[in-house]
Amino acid sequence: VQLQASGGGLVETGGSLTLSCAASGLTFNNYGMGWFRQSPGKEREFVAAISSSGGSSWYEDSVKGRFTASRDNAKNTVYLEMNSLKPEDTAVYYCNAHGAPYVWWGQGTLVTVSS
Repeated sequence: VQLQASGGGLVETGGSLTLSCAASGLTFNNYGMGWFRQSPGKEREFVAAISSSGGSSWYEDSVKGRFTASRDNAKNTVYLEMNSLKPEDTAVYYCNAHGAPYVWWGQGTLVTVSS
């Protein structure tokens, strides 16, 4: 299984970015997908998740109303639309695919929000 995250970059406070995570090697629509992030000196934390069908999603409180997770099962890709970005959103963002008992992680993509 491979998960390839992309779309990170440098953005000003208040700006927007959309991350993508392309999956291969798994039956994509069988698995929930998640987004996590890790800032320097901090543990990796949950950001958002979306169900296998895309019908349900969940968010960490600090990103509710600003971030939206979506997926295109025809393209084996999950997205994280990030709006109203804040400096505290600066982190390496990781996607995962999960379905008990399996969890796979992709490499991260760096998001830097300048103040």
